[in-house]
Amino acid sequence: MSLKGVLKRIGVSLITVFLAMLLTFFLLRMTPGSAIDTWARDFATQRGMSLEEAYRQITAMINYNPKEPIFTQLGRYLGGLMHGNLGMSMIYQNVSVNEIIANALPWTLFVLSVSLVISFLIGINLGAMMAFKRKTVLDPIISIYAILTSSVPNFIVGILLLVIFAFQFGWFPVNGAYDPIVEPGFNLPFILNVLYHGALPILTYVITTIGTWALTMKGSAVNVLGEDYIVAASIRGVSERTLMSRYVKRNAMLPLITTLAVNFGFMLGGSPLIENVFSYPGMGYYIGQATQQRDYTLMQGLLLVTSIAVILANLASDLIYAKLDPRVKLEEG
Repeated sequence: MSLKGVLKRIGVSLITVFLAMLLTFFLLRMTPGSAIDTWARDFATQRGMSLEEAYRQITAMINYNPKEPIFTQLGRYLGGLMHGNLGMSMIYQNVSVNEIIANALPWTLFVLSVSLVISFLIGINLGAMMAFKRKTVLDPIISIYAILTSSVPNFIVGILLLVIFAFQFGWFPVNGAYDPIVEPGFNLPFILNVLYHGALPILTYVITTIGTWALTMKGSAVNVLGEDYIVAASIRGVSERTLMSRYVKRNAMLPLITTLAVNFGFMLGGSPLIENVFSYPGMGYYIGQATQQRDYTLMQGLLLVTSIAVILANLASDLIYAKLDPRVKLEEG
């Protein structure tokens, strides 16, 4: 892996981030409605000032004035970004977008990373077993399961889990990331409480993604089984267990590394639906709230950070895949 190839991938990623930022900026400006007018009226009443003065102060606070020319707004926004300022939220008054993201991002990353690891590990093992036992009942059962879970939207699965396990049986909480009575920190009661509150969102992601991992792994493993070195190892008397774990699974997993980033992006994109179902205070929950109430500055910051996370995940997968598989080289030209 050459330094030139790495720098080229990083450069492409930076350009992609910039284009995503511009696309988000202009698309949000084309969306009708705004929360500024309501906030300005409340602000004027509370502080005994004119509506015009309240409007001027609020637009200065949130770094956004919809009455300015579009390119003036863009310059103001880029100037804020250069100083790490994403503006102030319109609906969460006197709270910065930076603060909301700093509080929400860890919860989303926690749920997504745990879900992704669990579903990936279970899925690749099921897929490898399907490839080895194609003539058994395991193959059609998992295939049907994958088709069913892929055709049903994940938020529907989330609603079913919420109704059954939270409302019907009362086994799990219906909202929040942890109980207010628990003291946050690196202590066992807090960690267990966080896992307890995140169990249903995590289970929703796992249920709806295991089948896809299994089918993808099966296809990759079947291709590996046809390779000459697998046939040679089988003729030498290598046991089926060793053949599956050391030869087939290890090599069949390589193409799935890049799929990890794609799946991460897919799950991150679907987080507004899942997190709003469970009222889980992650990035998706606040994207849903900002969309409903036309909080442009909050939507802008959340979508920008989400885009950056997906782009970085794809960059990391490219670099890791090139490192793991020496046959793959990053382009230098």
